[in-house]
Parts: sequence; C-alpha cells; structure tokens
Amino acid sequence: MKDTDIEKVIRQLIKALNAFDVKTALTLFAADAVIDDISVGETFRNKSGVRHYLEKFFVGYNTVTKLESLEIISSKQANAQVDFTGNFGHETGALNVLINADGLIIGIDAHLD
Repeated sequence: MKDTDIEKVIRQLIKALNAFDVKTALTLFAADAVIDDISVGETFRNKSGVRHYLEKFFVGYNTVTKLESLEIISSKQANAQVDFTGNFGHETGALNVLINADGLIIGIDAHLD
C-alpha cells in the first residue's frame, strides 16, 4: 500500500525528530506554520517558533517518538497517536497534522493524553 502524502510527511517528521535533525524537520513546515500544544499551553508560530518548539521539546528532552496509529481524515489532514519517551519519562499523545497543497505542514494541534 502506498503512503498518502499526509502519511509520508508525518513519517518523515517523526524520522527527523528521532534523529534530532531539526534542520530536516523544518523543511517539512510551511513558512507560516503553527504548532498549538495545549499540553504546554503555548502556540508556536512561523519557522522560528517551530524551531524553538522542536529544539526545546524534542532535542532538549531527548524525546523519541513512536507512531502508534494514524487516522487519515483527508488527503491534507491526519491524527497521529504517538508514544513519547525521553528525559521526562513516558507519555502518550496525539498530533493532528494539516498540510497544504505543496505537502508542507501548516498546522499541528498537539496534546498529551
């Protein structure tokens, strides 16, 4: 079965994050992307905000993300259930990912369970 565009983007994002490769991860985001993480009570806007988020919560905490399941809502939206481990211990959560027509992430709504 061929990955959908949204699935491919999510898998690429997780692969880059698990390698602590912020530079590659940022190539997956549109310039005006927004990450809204209710678990930390903050919204991160544009590439500089996304970079800050990735560096703080993924690189800074040595976070390893495992994709548990993926619900494809449309060709441009999916909900990823994920398992996080790192310096903080273990958490599960969800990433609701939106991509644009160019296949770039324009939004992620993130939360821990």
